[in-house]
Amino acid sequence: MLLHVRLSGWACWCLFSGVFSVFSLQQRLTVNLNGKWRLSNSNGSLLLPAQVPGCVHSALQQQGYITDPYFRFNDVSYRWIALDNWTYTTTFTLSAELSVKQKVLLVFDGVDTVGSVSLNGIAVGKTNNMFCRHDFSVKDLLKDGENVLQVGLLSPILYASEQRKAHTSYVVPPECPPGVQKGECHVNFIRKEQSSFSWDWGPSFPTMGLWKGVRLEAFDILQLVQVSSVPLYNDAFSQWRVQIELLIDAVQTARGQLTLSIPELDSEQTFQTHFNPGKTKSNFTILINTVLEMTPVSLLCYPPQVYFRTVELIQEPVVGSPGLSFYFRINGKPIFLKGSNWIPVHSFQDQVTPDVLKNLLQSAVDANMNALRVWGGGVYEQDLFYEICDELGIMVWQDFMFACAMYPTETDFIQTVREEVVQQVQRLKSHPSIIIWSGNNENEAALATDWFDIPASQRPKYIRDYVMLYVDNIKKLVLLYTSTCQMPLIP
Repeated sequence: MLLHVRLSGWACWCLFSGVFSVFSLQQRLTVNLNGKWRLSNSNGSLLLPAQVPGCVHSALQQQGYITDPYFRFNDVSYRWIALDNWTYTTTFTLSAELSVKQKVLLVFDGVDTVGSVSLNGIAVGKTNNMFCRHDFSVKDLLKDGENVLQVGLLSPILYASEQRKAHTSYVVPPECPPGVQKGECHVNFIRKEQSSFSWDWGPSFPTMGLWKGVRLEAFDILQLVQVSSVPLYNDAFSQWRVQIELLIDAVQTARGQLTLSIPELDSEQTFQTHFNPGKTKSNFTILINTVLEMTPVSLLCYPPQVYFRTVELIQEPVVGSPGLSFYFRINGKPIFLKGSNWIPVHSFQDQVTPDVLKNLLQSAVDANMNALRVWGGGVYEQDLFYEICDELGIMVWQDFMFACAMYPTETDFIQTVREEVVQQVQRLKSHPSIIIWSGNNENEAALATDWFDIPASQRPKYIRDYVMLYVDNIKKLVLLYTSTCQMPLIP
């Protein structure tokens, strides 16, 4: 096995980021399953075309079953949509080229939210987290000719209610949003966009759908699932190096040479590798001799290059004050953050186009903003959002998706959160725009100042839950997967 990974492109500030081209003796075959699917409700009274990626609300609007969801009180009028169960169906033909591959994965980049996947009438797996990528091995379920793929989606409202009913030991507040919002209850019991059950600034549209891409991935020996790269800086020797993390999925034991290169920095190293069957995460380090450091300004001022940056969150005693300072240093220089809170651009993520993102982010720069906080009641934004922030020099304060609530800590809930955190950190940590990871939106304040009127005798259990979720799990995972990123973290 001989695997070459060529890293090319540029990165503002510090983290290496760019385009990754992968060449190996074993080529991966990808079959795109996006496009027109069929959508039906639970009793079959509605059957219509639906675009994937997409959601049920968008499909109904596109086919004329509903009008503008934002008009007047349509959030209330269209409540029936999220109270029903829906099924997405598509068919595809198995090609001869794909049928001979040793391993075939059915990959969902995002399912919203509680789903059951079947292929040719055989159960493949389940989903329960909007923020997780799911892949299922389906080699043995494929057949010559036409294959039928179905994804059944449960009502998120009814699912959240059932999860709440199953939690009998104590209440996990809040039970419901304020009545004026006309929203849905128990959103803290389902791992989906929290604001989709309503918020003080927006309507209640609990979405369902295949909100990101669907595809088949087929390969023989191994495939490169993900590449990320982060900087390492040795203060004692004033030495930069780049740590490159590869996530490999191998069908069988694979040994060989791995060559990593950053052409712009004239850096290249070759490593002897050994990958065991299954998914393996491996780290490799390239030494860097020449480094260009960048401060948070638009890359339009700079030629395409590889730039590096360090981030420090400074919290030091303030003379004459009982508090601590709170500011960032980028490459050793104090930076004043001036920006906004970024909530979901649209109730339906499939309607957030590249042009909309580019316009909003450029508008932030034009308004002299240099930072945005991705708010914890929405979604981890799509890749393009962070790529544009990288290019424009916008610093990102990245929340995890927990907001204005306490959360359960049952084993199943903690496990899906752990998978969510690992996937999102691995996906996003290479982006130089992200300067800090934050555990949640206002949840510690809610607990500390008793938003939910929790009796004093019961407060210890909620404090334990808070520590278990954010400190013992999320924080530890972020530190584990970004330990070399030189990026601050607050729980």
